[in-house]
Amino acid sequence: MSAQWLHKQLVTRTNFVSLAIAAPTTPARAKWTSDIEFTLSCIAYSVGFGNIWKFPYTALDNGGGAFLLPYLIVLFVIGRPLYYLEMAMGQFSSRGCVKIYDLAPAMRGIGVGQTVAMLVAISYYTPILAITLRYLLLSFSSELPWSKCDHSWSRCINSNLRGHQNDSSILNSGVRQNVSAELFFTNTIMRRVSLDQGLGWPNMELVACLLVCWAILIVILIKGVRSTGKASYFLAIFPYVIIFILLGHALSLEGSLEGIRFFLTPDWESLFTAKVWMEAVTQCFFSLSICFGGIIAYSSFNNFSNNVYRDAMIISWLDTFTSIIVGCIVFGVLGNLAHVTHRANIQDLVREGPGLTFMAYPDAIAKFEYYPQLFSVMFFLMFFIVGIGSNLGAITSVITAIGDRCPAIPNWKIVIGLSSVMSCVSVVYLTPGGLDLLDVLDTYGAKYVTLTLALFEILTFAWVYGVDRVCRDIRFMLGRETGLFWRLCWGFVGPLLVAIILLVAFISHKAPNVPEQYNFAGWMLYAFAVLQLPLWALYAIVTQEEKGCQNRVHAAFRPSKSWGPETAGICEEYRLLEHEAAYSATQYPRGRWTDRLVRRIFH
Repeated sequence: MSAQWLHKQLVTRTNFVSLAIAAPTTPARAKWTSDIEFTLSCIAYSVGFGNIWKFPYTALDNGGGAFLLPYLIVLFVIGRPLYYLEMAMGQFSSRGCVKIYDLAPAMRGIGVGQTVAMLVAISYYTPILAITLRYLLLSFSSELPWSKCDHSWSRCINSNLRGHQNDSSILNSGVRQNVSAELFFTNTIMRRVSLDQGLGWPNMELVACLLVCWAILIVILIKGVRSTGKASYFLAIFPYVIIFILLGHALSLEGSLEGIRFFLTPDWESLFTAKVWMEAVTQCFFSLSICFGGIIAYSSFNNFSNNVYRDAMIISWLDTFTSIIVGCIVFGVLGNLAHVTHRANIQDLVREGPGLTFMAYPDAIAKFEYYPQLFSVMFFLMFFIVGIGSNLGAITSVITAIGDRCPAIPNWKIVIGLSSVMSCVSVVYLTPGGLDLLDVLDTYGAKYVTLTLALFEILTFAWVYGVDRVCRDIRFMLGRETGLFWRLCWGFVGPLLVAIILLVAFISHKAPNVPEQYNFAGWMLYAFAVLQLPLWALYAIVTQEEKGCQNRVHAAFRPSKSWGPETAGICEEYRLLEHEAAYSATQYPRGRWTDRLVRRIFH
């Protein structure tokens, strides 16, 4: 009895000391006006460019149904568990993607590196948005400008030709010809040249569209989550109205069912192809926008008791559903395109990522028999709206990281400063060589950085901080026990699969077809982002108050004194719980390392 009384007294005294240390000295964190605004904002962020732009091309490039099955498996065992994990930890701690590593200060470089990757993504997301706006405005023309050839284009056939008209044009020429939609994008919109000839000067019409896009983003972001939440009602809901209209039209086209069948029919042999699995994991990260910091940032503005499990399930399933629906739309339209051009293999229509959106799809729209302008407006309006939502989440992640580090700086100053810098950087992608540069930075600065840091993020949450502690935090926050499925995915399946995929990605790496200096610069960018991990780990160890190198290392991998819920009253209860858990742990013998491992995951 005396030992228990002494323990309670020790907990109480330590609790008051901890509260004094962790007393808030910064302005109160902004919160979502309602839970529904958080849910809709996450939908607008996650259901975006990853679904509309990258998913259809990746599926098409990897054999349609041959890609879909591995993608769904990866979503189930990696995507959804990581989405739930990031949401839960962001809401629990009310911290952004950098400050959340107060749970293990030595791993703070993960958040810094993810912010670098997010800045790279922002730098080319907004130019894609600007090109989309340009196409949207051109869609209001009395005749789609890409439907017919310009007199200056050689070896060109009109995109609005259908069936045997198309065949006769090709046969009469005797040489390979390009459709006008493709030449319109490369010659008129991008004025594209190889990087061997330099970047060149940007298209000023696209620069004007880029400035309009950044102006829209600034207006929405200027008041933080309050204005972002209000915009989410439109950004998250309206695209689905257009998506279902486009789906209905796609199903009505001749040959569309063949395209959709190609998309939905699984290829069992693909399950043993490493490339398909690597693409599935990469697409999973881009589709759900996990391991970029945006989900952690958005959930950090939640009320502590919000049912984040419900939100994670709704959004992750909706994201999957949207990817499949958009895939049916794109493959239905491509099936129609293959039908009217008499091509037996839909994969012959493959274009590079931006090309599928700005070449293949406009070419198909130009062949629509009725109201091509209307469907062009609807498609590019949908793409523009989901692009705004994706950019808002990405920029909010960076703004939150800066705001957590420098809380005295008003939000509007961060928004204006970041937008000004990034708008200048983004112009480079609108140059004639800009799309080749995009491919380089997407490969090294986004894809490889994200995969590498995703592995360390999972290991940090599951093994450094501990799955058992994550589950205890979730139980304290939501009153909900965490099932064995989630524990296994966080502790074993997730890190193992990501590690294998990362290794395969490096072994099978094919450098983008650009001058060597650009690939070298890409590797330097990758090294800069990943080296944040050991540099910040060293900084965390050196700045620890403990004496002795070993004690400092141990302290750097333990939660900081300020770690815990944001609200003082809830934080008091949490620290009491932590002391009780620590006391209980001393009652068990250490045992073998295998016993400790099992307790860490399954306890």
